[in-house]
Amino acid sequence: MDVKKLLDAEAALRNISSEINQEKPDPILVAHRYKDPVIALICALFAYGNVKQIVKFLDSLDFSLLNEDDAVIENALQNYYYRFQTGADISALFIALKRLHVTQTLESVFQSAYNEKKNVIDGINALIEKLNSLYTHNSRGYTFLLSKVSTKTKGAGSLKRWMMFLRWMVRDDNIDMGLWKGIDKADLIMPLDTHTFNVSRRLGLLQRKTYDLEAAIELTQTLKKFDPTDPLKYDFALYRLGQEKII
Repeated sequence: MDVKKLLDAEAALRNISSEINQEKPDPILVAHRYKDPVIALICALFAYGNVKQIVKFLDSLDFSLLNEDDAVIENALQNYYYRFQTGADISALFIALKRLHVTQTLESVFQSAYNEKKNVIDGINALIEKLNSLYTHNSRGYTFLLSKVSTKTKGAGSLKRWMMFLRWMVRDDNIDMGLWKGIDKADLIMPLDTHTFNVSRRLGLLQRKTYDLEAAIELTQTLKKFDPTDPLKYDFALYRLGQEKII
């Protein structure tokens, strides 16, 4: 099998806006309505579990709350929940993001840390630290939602939801929104989920057997052999190949 030819064809086939619809839902479906990095991050961070349930939950959120006082946010979201997250966890995220936006942007915090070594993990760590500093809230659900700061790659979580958010923000095509400039597509790391992990192993793109950040980096390096400037153009294709059980 010519894997590059397969992936190039699949990437071209999937790069149409109609690829994401109510029959084939994806969290980016909600993010596209607003084309706002803050709302997109909320969509990405809750992107775990059954995709239809993810989109249903995101559709239920009132994103105008991001402009309200803390008490209004807490009152409006107190009875909400999504899997590991309680109303208090969801409120904490909204409040932290609202407070950040008063003086900075997600992009400026990310870019400042990323620019030093052109390392997207540094940028993500900076955002996690910043959001935690703006609103102190400790719970299992909230820690899972934001993720922990990554000091290693082996045995560490793959940061899949953060990497997917960056793909949405940096790449600009019929799927991704390209809202951020000044970040090189070549520096992005694959948003590794179970579908892309399993398909990549079957196609011989990934040798590592452990599902972690190191595996996401290894897969990215392999895909750079196919396209050094934009390895993540294959992400959505790999995801759909697994999701639709084509491979």
